[in-house]
Order: sequence, then structure tokens, then C-alpha cells
Amino acid sequence: MYRYDSIDQQLVNARVAQYRGQIDRNLAGTLSDDELRPLRLQNGLYIQRHGPMLRIAIPYGQLAAAQLRKLADISRRYDKSYGHFTTRQNMQLNWPKFEETPAILGELATVQMHAIQTSGNCIRNITTDQFAGIAPDELTDPRPYCEILRQWSTFHPEFAFLPRKFKIAVNAAAEDRAVIRVHDVGIEVVRGGGDDADEIGVRVFAGGGLGRTPMTGKLVRDFLPRRHLLTYLDALLRVYNRYGRRDNIYKARIKILVNALGVEEFARQVEEEWSFIKDGPETLTDAEFERVAAHFAPPPYESLPADDAGFAAAVAENKAFAAWVKRSVHAHRVPGYAAATLSLKATGQAPGDITSDQMEAVAGLAERFSFGELRVTHEQNVVLADVRRQDLFEVWSIARTHGLATANVGLLTDMICCPGGDLCALANARSVPISLAVQERFDDLDYLHDLGEISLNISGCMNSCGHHHVANIGILGVDKNDEEWYQITVGGQQGNDATIGKVIGPSFAAEEVADVISALIAVYVDNRTEDERFIDTFWRIGIEPFKERAYAGRDRRKTATADAGAAHA
Repeated sequence: MYRYDSIDQQLVNARVAQYRGQIDRNLAGTLSDDELRPLRLQNGLYIQRHGPMLRIAIPYGQLAAAQLRKLADISRRYDKSYGHFTTRQNMQLNWPKFEETPAILGELATVQMHAIQTSGNCIRNITTDQFAGIAPDELTDPRPYCEILRQWSTFHPEFAFLPRKFKIAVNAAAEDRAVIRVHDVGIEVVRGGGDDADEIGVRVFAGGGLGRTPMTGKLVRDFLPRRHLLTYLDALLRVYNRYGRRDNIYKARIKILVNALGVEEFARQVEEEWSFIKDGPETLTDAEFERVAAHFAPPPYESLPADDAGFAAAVAENKAFAAWVKRSVHAHRVPGYAAATLSLKATGQAPGDITSDQMEAVAGLAERFSFGELRVTHEQNVVLADVRRQDLFEVWSIARTHGLATANVGLLTDMICCPGGDLCALANARSVPISLAVQERFDDLDYLHDLGEISLNISGCMNSCGHHHVANIGILGVDKNDEEWYQITVGGQQGNDATIGKVIGPSFAAEEVADVISALIAVYVDNRTEDERFIDTFWRIGIEPFKERAYAGRDRRKTATADAGAAHA
């Protein structure tokens, strides 16, 4: 993984000192709260419903075990002994004390971590595939691209105060596991789009995003030679920075500009701007790319057989282990190795939350079994990317003792869920209680495995931090007359065919949501064919059967309530 050089460390140390001075002046009354606000935001500090929230950067989701141990230590000493992983592969601390945040950032700097540009109207954390570098379907490792983009975007003088926040995701695999088409810019690494059939370059999508106006990104350039990556993005950001709306926060994202201009005109303007800087000093030379790529050299893998007899025997003899392998163990490009997802979605646990003790346990697993490194997924789980197949049973056994081996990855209870109204000042409704109700309703792993692949995501407001729009079943908290209600969407999906879900109708009260999910699942069970996923059934039969069953249940509940009231009277 990437290690800081002296310049990186100097920049981070200087930012910590600068931030400490800003907080000191604010506490002394010489820097107002309004003056501090843009400064603290670009250091990841929000003021939430109950107090500060600090968002810590995890570039492209990659952590060293020592860094996770530091997060565990910080969460114990400065917070409530847990952290929350986000869909941008970052970590949030929800209970730090305002005056202690400079000390937290100072400690993070000792392990090459920071909170720079995790908020504010700037380029946020670059995200990618959690299996980057080890996926069998990968054209190349996307992490060097991510690191180059991280270095380019950090403290970029032109793009520190954009019209709105800006998110970039990179994919280099046949299957898009980074959801690049719902980002402001999505970058797909491809081969052979230029004159040279073997040349590596990128395909660029722009104008994706969720929120109150969800859209999938549009193709703005089918092939861009790698050397032009940074100059082209400079041009694209300049067009957005110049013409993106600043008069309306709800229309400030690049997706609104791309939609208003039309993708052809937007692309034309980018090309025109690019013509002035195309071969300028930010041209990415092969030497510079290889310098960065060297940080991502493969670890010292052993020469192992593709199949391990002990692993196969354990799968055959242990039903619980076999279930975990089916859902949580993933193919690796190196024979004898696998990637293992550690689920943060156990029943009764807020999705994406990880305790200090669990962080220590994961760090220990990474040190013993995965070359001291781990990945955070945008689905709010953790991955050990380089586990020998012969070690998987021991990994599972240890993970199980720490509540990290729930065999539900990719299933209904593997939910993405934002913190919602329990913590977030922007939320219209609580998310976590809804996730817990769904977990309890479907707390049967055999049944979940029978249902197969279904995604369910929850957001507490239209900002869509829970990615509900791109889930097979999406739940959105809304405010109706100062009460919490929940809008349901069906038919969204991630991947190469990323699709925005469709609203089934009027919203539901909190106590109805689990029943509605049961009704939607019942439609799928009644109509599916052999080996058909939920999303396949939805596209075959359409939305009407799901809508009818969901609201038929509401009518039955209303009738039962009325009858009970009449009987009591």
C-alpha cells in the first residue's frame, strides 16, 4: 500500500498545526463559528445533532493493521469505543469532543492518516473496488490511479471551493464493484481505445449522483490515454467550477450542469478547455505512473496449489463454515489465496458500526493472515484481501468469536445504512431502528440463503448517504408533519447496469416498514423462476405486483386496527 514520503508527512503535520490554531482561536473567541465553519469542514469536522462528528479519510478504502489499531485506540480514548464506516470507505467518529479534535488529528498523523477534504465543497475521498489488485476479472490494479488522483486533488488550488462536493470512483474490473456511474466522475480503466490496441487508458463518465435528483453518469469520453488523465480532469473540473450553479445548493452538483447542457455540449466544452492544457506540466508520464505503482507491488505470495484439501474437508464437514464460505469468500488471482469479507451486519448491530475491540480483532487477523493490510468496502464491511485458502477456517473461527462472521454478504440483511436521525442533523428520519427491525424480521440465515442475492439500503434523508436509490429495495426516511415516514423504491441496482430504483407509492409509517419488506419479498418468492434473482424477477414482472402487495397489506392492517377499535368500544 502507499506509504507517505517526506512531503506527504510535512503537509499533514502542517495541516494539523494549522487546524489546532484555528480551533484555539475559536475557543478563545477570536475566530467566529461562521468563520471556522469552512475551515473545520475541510478537516472533516461536522456539528451534528448531538455534537461534533469527525470523518477520517481512508484513501480508496485501504488500511494497514497499525492504522486500524490507532483508530481503535482513538475511539476508546476520545469517543464511545466504536466507529462507523461510510459508503466513501471512510470512518466517522460520532462522539468526539470539539476541543479534542486537534489531538485526534495529531495522533492520526503519526500513522499516516488525516481527515483532509472529507467534507466541504471539494474533491472528496477517491473510492474503488474493494478487491483492487487481487480480482481475477481485473484488467489492472486501479489503486495507482486512485493514489495519483488523491495526490492531484489534495489541496488543489483551483478546486478547494467548488459549487458543491465532488466524488470520483475508479474501476478496472469487468464487473463494476465501485458504482462509478453514480459518481460525479466515474473512471473505468480500459485497453485499446486509441491507435495502439494494447494502450491502457480510461473511459470517463460524468454527471452521476444520488440525492434528491438521482442520475446515472453519462459517457463524456470513450477513451482517454493515461498520460492525459490529470489534464483532462482539470479541464472537466474547470467547466464545472465555472458554470456549476452556486445560487441553489440543491442544483449545484455537476449532474445538474451535465443535464442542463446535454452531455454532448458538456463534453465539447471540456474538450475546448482541455485543448489549452492538454500537454501541459500535469501530463502523467510513464515514469511517474510507475513510481506510484511501485507502492502497490504484490506481497510475497507463496506458491500454493489452487485447491487445499484441508479447506475442502472443512467445507464438507461444517455447515456454518460452508455457508460463510459461500457468501464471504471471494476468488483471488493468485492460486491458493482468497479474499474474505468480514460482515459488520450482525443482527442487532447498526450496519457499518465496528467496536474498538472488533477493530483490534480485525487488525490481528490482517497481521496474521493478510500481510498486515485490509480493505473497507462501500457496502460498509471489511475485507482481508490475501488469505491463504488453508487459513480460511481459522480466520472464520476467530472472526466468529468477535461477531464478524455473519454469512449474509450480498443478502437482504447486508444493508447499507446511514446513521440517520439518531445522529445526523440533516436526517428527516432514523435509519438504524429500521435496519434493526428488518434484521429481526429476517433473522434466519437458511431463509436468507434461499432468497439469494438481494440488496436493501436505507437513507435517513434525500442526501442518500445510504445509497438507497441503487438497491433492489430502497428505504428513504421522509418528514411528514414532524413525523418519521419511509418511502420505498424497488428495482435499483449497482454494477455495470447501475439503475435508479422506482418509488412504489406513498410512504409508510415506521412500524409498517418490516411488513412492507416482507410483502415485497413474498412477491419475489411467488413469482421467481429457478436461479432468478430478485432484480431479475422485478424486471420480468414489473413494479405493479410489488406495489399491489405492499399496499394490500396496509389496507389489511388498517381494517384490523379499525375492527379492534370497534370491539374495544
